[in-house]
Amino acid sequence: MTATTAGATVDETRADVPFNTQPRDWRRGVIIVLFCLIPVTLLVVFTYVPFGSMIGYSFYKMKYIGTPRWVGLDNYVQVFTRPDTLSSLKLSLYYMVGALLQVALALYLATVLSFKVKCGNFFKAVYFFPYLINGIAIGFIFKFFFTRGFVFDSVLQWCGFDLKSLPYWLKDQRINNWSLVGTSIWRYLGQNVILFIGSMMSIDSSLYEAAEIDGANKFQQFRHIILPGIKTILVLNVILSITGSLSAFEAPFVITTGANGTATYFVLMDHLAHTNQKVGLASAMAIVLLVIILICALLQKLLFAYVFRDADDGTQKALKKAKKMEKQRRKLQRRNAALFRDGASKSATGKAVA
Repeated sequence: MTATTAGATVDETRADVPFNTQPRDWRRGVIIVLFCLIPVTLLVVFTYVPFGSMIGYSFYKMKYIGTPRWVGLDNYVQVFTRPDTLSSLKLSLYYMVGALLQVALALYLATVLSFKVKCGNFFKAVYFFPYLINGIAIGFIFKFFFTRGFVFDSVLQWCGFDLKSLPYWLKDQRINNWSLVGTSIWRYLGQNVILFIGSMMSIDSSLYEAAEIDGANKFQQFRHIILPGIKTILVLNVILSITGSLSAFEAPFVITTGANGTATYFVLMDHLAHTNQKVGLASAMAIVLLVIILICALLQKLLFAYVFRDADDGTQKALKKAKKMEKQRRKLQRRNAALFRDGASKSATGKAVA
């Protein structure tokens, strides 16, 4: 009795599956493969093949013209022993501190703008506009902005400061790197603000209403509603900002050309590769930088996973469980019933019935 019922159920399920009256169009599959083949080919040819070649170059002492000479791991040893490479890595700490300040300021501004603020759209546009400007153009703007006696010094003189008491913003090694960090913050702040605002807008407004009814103030709403709700974008912004600080290039290259102790790791690598033509050493520096960025990204991910370990109220676990159950249900359904029945089988069935 049970077997008969189960067989009838399977037959009913198969009966509900529609016939595939259209023949299989092999041309559609070819078109899909061709459309995928073009971008994948471009990616492999212009990204992965040069990257593999760069790994090979890092084991040679070579120039752009001439016969390369195998040196093994000597280039990697030089990366960690040369004073200029170590000092350029230390400069990344300036930009890391600036990146953290940038994310914190962007989070504050985005939180303010996420609530009802007069001229909110205007301020969003103002914050995001610097990100749209080309990096080289921004470099030239701030090069004249920080030049002695120009814009920044003139503004400070209007505020009552004496020009002789002001430092050389791009020459004084106590402050020139902070000037470049400020330029970077000014450019990328708007991007972080917009990403945070977009994430905050996806939070259900009823949560704020319930929190206000319970007597929660704005800080408590930020701590218990906004911060857990945007943790994914927060982690993304921090990772992008920290990894970007390790590869700072445009501002120090255009504004100071790496002079007066402002040569970052990327600027030094460019100088070694294109001026000194130490292609093997520059390739080794690029590989080391990639490893450092991957390690930093992994550490940040583990850190935020620990920080937000108690931020989940059970919703994410319930969603994962529901998705797993739905996946198992679909797998069982595919096992018990075919997706399509061929048109030929329909005619055969009709003849059999006749």
